[in-house]
Amino acid sequence: MESELLLPVGNMEMCLAAVHHGADAIYVGVPLFNARGRSQDLSLEELREMIELCHLYGVKVNLAFNVVIYQEELPQVVELLRQILPLHPDAFIVQDLGLAKLIRQMAPHQRIHASTQMTVTNSDAIKLLDDLGINRFVLGRENSIDEIKLIREKTDKELEVFVHGALCVAYSGQCFTSESLGGRSANRGQCAQSCRLEYELFVDDVKKDLGSRKYLVSPKDLMGIDEVPTLKALGVNSFKVEGRLKTPEYVAAAARNYREVLDGAPVNLEARARDLATTYSRGFFSGWLRGVDHQQLVDGTYSAHRGHPVGKVIEVRKRTLVVASSVELKAGQGLLFAGTQENGSKIFAVTRQGAHYEVELLQKNLPVEKGAKVFLNSDEAFFLELQKGWRSRQHQKRIPLKLLVQGMFNEPLLVKAMDSEGREVYAQTISFLTPARGRAITEEFLKDELSALSTSVYELERFECFIQEGLFLNHRELKELRRELVEKMNLARLERPHRDLVPVTLAPMVSHAGTSGLNLLLRSKSQVDGLVRDFTQLAPYRSLLKSVILDFEFGKDYAPSLAILKSLGLTTGIATTRILKPAEYYNLNTIIRCAPDLILVRNLGALEYLRTKCTIPLIGDFSLNVTNSLALGYLTDKGLGTVNLSYDLNQDQLLDLVRMGDPGQMEVTLHQYMPEFHMEHCVFAAFLSTGSTFRDCGKPCEKHEVKLKDPYGNFHFLKADQECRNTFFKATPQSAGFLVKELTQLGVSAFRLEALNEGADELNLKLLTYLRLLNHELTPEAALSALKVVETYGLGAGQLARSDTYKDRKKGAQVKT
Repeated sequence: MESELLLPVGNMEMCLAAVHHGADAIYVGVPLFNARGRSQDLSLEELREMIELCHLYGVKVNLAFNVVIYQEELPQVVELLRQILPLHPDAFIVQDLGLAKLIRQMAPHQRIHASTQMTVTNSDAIKLLDDLGINRFVLGRENSIDEIKLIREKTDKELEVFVHGALCVAYSGQCFTSESLGGRSANRGQCAQSCRLEYELFVDDVKKDLGSRKYLVSPKDLMGIDEVPTLKALGVNSFKVEGRLKTPEYVAAAARNYREVLDGAPVNLEARARDLATTYSRGFFSGWLRGVDHQQLVDGTYSAHRGHPVGKVIEVRKRTLVVASSVELKAGQGLLFAGTQENGSKIFAVTRQGAHYEVELLQKNLPVEKGAKVFLNSDEAFFLELQKGWRSRQHQKRIPLKLLVQGMFNEPLLVKAMDSEGREVYAQTISFLTPARGRAITEEFLKDELSALSTSVYELERFECFIQEGLFLNHRELKELRRELVEKMNLARLERPHRDLVPVTLAPMVSHAGTSGLNLLLRSKSQVDGLVRDFTQLAPYRSLLKSVILDFEFGKDYAPSLAILKSLGLTTGIATTRILKPAEYYNLNTIIRCAPDLILVRNLGALEYLRTKCTIPLIGDFSLNVTNSLALGYLTDKGLGTVNLSYDLNQDQLLDLVRMGDPGQMEVTLHQYMPEFHMEHCVFAAFLSTGSTFRDCGKPCEKHEVKLKDPYGNFHFLKADQECRNTFFKATPQSAGFLVKELTQLGVSAFRLEALNEGADELNLKLLTYLRLLNHELTPEAALSALKVVETYGLGAGQLARSDTYKDRKKGAQVKT
C-alpha cells in the first residue's frame, strides 16, 4: 500500500481540517470507549455523518476502541459493535486482546489495528497475535528507526508509526500513575497528565537543587518530519499524528506539512517547525526515533505549550518592548516571554527598527524582563490561512472526474462519469436530442454545463465528447443530468458490501481448582538473603508459599539466588522485563539458562519467544492488562498458567471478572507499590549525569537511591531495570487483604506479595502477616494494623477500595439496548 497520512479528529471541524489539508485517513474515538476521556463523544448519528463525509472524499476512518474493557461491560460492547459495524468503519484501533477476539468473532471481515496501548515493540508480539487477524500494528513511540527496520524485516503486517505530537513519558498501556494518584485510568482514556506535574528530586533522601528544572518527566513534543523520508523508505505504512484534543488549526498545519514531505517536497525543517510549533508545541525533539538521548528528551523548565523560539527581549521600555526576532513580527501574533517567570500576550502594534522590532502588547503592564526568551505561540493571520482549507470552497479538496458524453439524433444524451479509483456511473436525459431550430448545443457548451460542480466534492479532470452537430437539448435537462451524476457517484463512493454479523455468546469460563498460596516477588539479592536468614519462622506456613519470583536489576544475581532458594525446597521464578525490543534477547536467554521453575512474563513478545524456546512453565503479569475473561482465555490458551489481573480493576470489577472467568487461572496482588510510569526516559541519567545513554551516563542508578515528590506530597521510588528503563513506584503501598476471604471463596488461589526496597526484618514481617492471613489466623483488620507499623509512607487499598470508576464530565453518546 501507499504511505498513509493519519490525522487525529475529535470533532467535525477537525475532521474537515484533516480531509481538506491532505489526510489519507483519520482516527476518532468510539463513543464511550476510547483513550481520550476528555474529548467529546460523538453520537452514533454524528459518527455516521463523519464516516460518510470521509468516504465521499476517499479518506479512511479508523475508530479508536483503544481501552481495556471491564467484564461487566462486555454485553454493552457487543451491542455497541452491532450498531457501529454497519456504519462501515475502515478499522478499529484496539488495545484489549479480548475486544480484538470479540470483533474478529462478530465480524471476520473487519480490519483491526493493534493500538500503541497494546505495547507492541517487537516482531515476536506480532507473531504471537497472528491468529487474531490483526492487520496493522501501531508500534510503541519508543521504537527507534533502527528497531523499526528490524521489525519491518520480520513481518509483512502493516506498521504504523507516530511522527508528530505529544509524547507520553510512559510506555503506552504501561502507565498507572493517573490510577494511583486519582483513580483515573490511563488505560481507560482518563489520563490525569501526571507526567506534566512538577516533581522534586531526592537523592539518598536529600533534595537535589535542580534550579528551574521542575518538570522532570515531561517530554518535549515529537516532531519526526525530518525522519519521514527514512521511515517511508523502510516500508512504514502509516504516519500518525497525535492530537485528538488539539485544535483544527493544529490538525491542518500537521496535515499540510507532513503531506508535502510524504509527497517528496524538501523537509525545510526550520520553516515547517515554525508552522507546527505555532499551533502547539512543548518544544520539539525527534523523540526516540533516533534512539535515546536523556539530555534532550526532557527540558525540565516547562510542560505546556510554548510555541516557536524566535529571539529574546533586548530592551524594556515604558509601553513597549524591543525584541530581536528571527521572524517577522506582526500585530495579532501571540508571544510568550520566558524569563524568571512566564507571561504572554498578543501583539497590538509593531514597528520595525533595523534588525529589531518594537512591540506594543495588547495586555498592558505585562511583567517582562530584559533577556527573556521570546516564543511565537499563536498567529491570527496564519490560522485564518489554515481555516480557508475547510471554510472556503475554492480551497477544499476535490475528487477528479472524467466525463464521457455522447449524443445522436433521436437518442438521449448519455454521460459516463469515472472517478480516479475506477468507479463508473451513467446518466441520460429523458428527452431525445432533436434538430436545433436556433442555437445548437456544442462540446464547449456541454463542458461548461457539466463541469459546474462547485457545490459538490468533484471537479472536472478530463472531458470527452462525441456528439452529432446541430442538435438541441433543454438546458434544464443538463442541470438535472449533472445532479443525477453527482448523486450516483456519491452513492458509488459510499457503497460498501453488506456483511451479516456473527452472533456471539458471552459464557462463563470453565473453572479449575488450584491450591491456595502466596507468590513472593523479590527485587534484590539482599532480600533473598534476608528471607533465607529467617526462613525457620516461616516453616509452619511453608505449604502456603507457592513460589519466590526474582525481579532483579542485575542478572548476575539470579543464579546464586536460585541455588539458595532451591536448596530450601522453594519453587523459584524469574520475571522478564516489561518491554522487549528487537534484539533484546540477552535477558530472556539468561533466564532460560538459569532454569527457574517458572517465568513471570510481562510482555507479549517475551511470551512468544519463551513459549517457542523453552518448556519452563509461564505465568503472566499485570502488565498484560487483563480486565475481562476473553483476554484471560486468550492468553492462557497461549500457554500462560495463570495471569496477574490488571491494576486498573477496582474491587467490583475484579470480582465481576473472577465470577465470569476461571479463578484457577488468576493471580491477585495482595500487597504492592503501584508501578506507575514505566519509561524509556531515564531520570537517573538525565538529572544525575551529563550522559545521553547508558554508554556514557556513569550508571548513577547503581550508586544512588532516588525518589520524586509530587505537588500533593506523595513520594515515588525510582528503579531501573536491566535495560535501563525506569519504573516510578508510589511509595505508599496498597493492600488487598480485605478481599482475601471473598476471593478465596470464589476460587482464586494465587496471590502475590511484591517487595520493593524493604530490608529483611520489614519484608519478613509482611510475608509472615500475609501467610497468617491466608491461613485464617488473622483478620484483614488485624493484618492491616500489623503492616501499618512498618510502612513509612502509610498503607492504603488504592484503586481496589473504589466501588466505581472515574466519571468524565463530558457529553456521552448513548448506546441503544
